[in-house]
Amino acid sequence: MLLAATSMEQTGGSVSPVLSVQNLTTSFRVDGGWKSVVRNMSFEIAPRETVAIVGESGSGKSVTSLSIMRLLDKKTSRIEGKVMLGGRDLLALPEEEMRKVRGKDISMIFQEPMTSLNPIFPIGKQIAEALTVHQDISSSAARAEVIRLLEKVRIPNAKNRFDDYPHQFSGGMRQRVMIAMALASKPKLLIADEPTTALDVTIQGQILDLIKTLQEEEGMSVLFITHDMGVVAEVSDRTIVMFRGDVVETGTTDDIFHRGRHPYTRALLSAVPKLGSMKERVLPARFPIIDIKTGESQPVAEVKDTVSGGRTPILSVKDLTTRFDIRTGLFGRKSGAVHAVEKVSFDLAEGETLSLVGESGCGKSTTGRSITRLIEPTSGNVMLDGYEVLKLDKTTLRTMRRSVQMIFQDPFASLDPRMSIGTAIMEPFIEHRLGTKQQAREKAADLLEKVGLSPDMMRRFPHEFSGGQRQRIAIARSLMLDPKVIVADESVSALDVSIKA
Repeated sequence: MLLAATSMEQTGGSVSPVLSVQNLTTSFRVDGGWKSVVRNMSFEIAPRETVAIVGESGSGKSVTSLSIMRLLDKKTSRIEGKVMLGGRDLLALPEEEMRKVRGKDISMIFQEPMTSLNPIFPIGKQIAEALTVHQDISSSAARAEVIRLLEKVRIPNAKNRFDDYPHQFSGGMRQRVMIAMALASKPKLLIADEPTTALDVTIQGQILDLIKTLQEEEGMSVLFITHDMGVVAEVSDRTIVMFRGDVVETGTTDDIFHRGRHPYTRALLSAVPKLGSMKERVLPARFPIIDIKTGESQPVAEVKDTVSGGRTPILSVKDLTTRFDIRTGLFGRKSGAVHAVEKVSFDLAEGETLSLVGESGCGKSTTGRSITRLIEPTSGNVMLDGYEVLKLDKTTLRTMRRSVQMIFQDPFASLDPRMSIGTAIMEPFIEHRLGTKQQAREKAADLLEKVGLSPDMMRRFPHEFSGGQRQRIAIARSLMLDPKVIVADESVSALDVSIKA
């Protein structure tokens, strides 16, 4: 992969770049004025080259890619500079011409697959549309090509899943569908905005290998936007480091990793988590016990000696089984069942962190949702503070959820787009009548600061935040009730390394 950059240097730059960005500045309208979020950014991408843009959440990485694709709202944004692709300035093209460029010459893999896929169309039809819009191809040939692409991105049983809808896929599998769609027309440039965020490590490796293979086969270039320094080290030839809208350092990936000069670059690298780094942490004090029926706190019980380090299990799961019925035919008769979770058992003690790991689609999220009864399990026992969760009625179940909160995998789907983030964070506190609105506002402001955001952002709406910032908002909301158990479903997958730490 380094051959592209090397050959360009040897011929004195005679190989023309696929993409050339010159003095790109993007501004958003804020309170009647323009606020620049990306400033004077310049770089080039050679054929078959991978350039990575790295930086913290909110540093301007995704805005850069959306500016190149001209996907920002014209009423609230202003893009200046030049973006040259194949001798044409994309920023000067009429909208109709730009539509022909998107998906054919430049494709983009978006950060959040569920919000990028249309929930009312089968995934096969959505991928086929990317082919039929830009090519003269029959529907049967498009179907065959879509199935081939789905197999290429490792979607099992691809032929039968052509007519499935996005909600029938796990987060990682939806991301693979997005990758198949982006690669459908064999673009000259692929912009990959956090393409492996929702993927497990094995699929992540396969997808990165797939992108490398397509680069070699098609001569495709890649602009890789990520906060995962491990991915950067593996795939990129050159790296651009961004901090709050400015480029602070650029160079070959080897130079950035081994001879990074800027303090921010060194801080990013030092924030990468190391195995065993949290071994010496102090366990928190015991929580008070909440009576699920009355919602009132009770005196702390004596610590009983158990297998988990002499601490009482706060959550005990025995033989948890969740199956989903498959219904076919005109009358929707049950013809089978998907065995999502089968006889899972574990105990979780106070102050303890238990990890559920496994590949995408193996049942991790379903286990978490079954424990909180967002999905009704088929059988098993879930004990929380001595109460049988699966037997609670609606009223006591609502009280129980004060003690167990969930951070969802997709922060955009779990935040109401019509509700300001301040209202969203305060809502659980107010609904459970834990205090006044003023107390809720003060606690929400404090939690926003703790997750690395500013309290003055409370009036903004979810679409005004980056993916990583939205995930921090979801984490702050889950902490509003001071829960005893947090079910964190890929809770830090969308966060950059420093905030993750």
